[in-house]
Amino acid sequence: MRKLQKVVAIFLSLVVPAVLMASEDGYGIKYDGGSLPDLKAGTGVKLHFDTTAITIVKNKKEISTIPDAAVTEISYGQDVHRRVGTAIGLAVVSLGVGALMALSKSKKHFIGLTWDDNGKKGGFAFQADKKDYRGILAGLEGVTGKKAVDSDTMKVKN
Repeated sequence: MRKLQKVVAIFLSLVVPAVLMASEDGYGIKYDGGSLPDLKAGTGVKLHFDTTAITIVKNKKEISTIPDAAVTEISYGQDVHRRVGTAIGLAVVSLGVGALMALSKSKKHFIGLTWDDNGKKGGFAFQADKKDYRGILAGLEGVTGKKAVDSDTMKVKN
């Protein structure tokens, strides 16, 4: 019993601050694609969530609201690539710096949501900043009650 109390306390200490921080100003994310109307890939929006709904806002205008209970899946993954373009640009100025830059990698952190709100299905993917990525995942898991799935480990059957 004591161990369960500790687990609950740790979980709440992680989720509650994430939810409170997100509800004040929201998380800045980049829409990557999906079923949200009037948004193009690469558009910067704000993600707000609380104990009842997940809201997407662009320029203080609400784009979409998804009830927490309607979320069917949360997925996450990373895209790792080399910074070749930057390396070529720097190589023009300094060959050594350009060569070092070619060896570095960058990571993009993606989160996906799918939902079914009384037959109205949808989903979208977004890119989160590396400093907000874990907080967003923890907050979404906390408010929806769903465990996030690592999309890099999923097997696709053709």
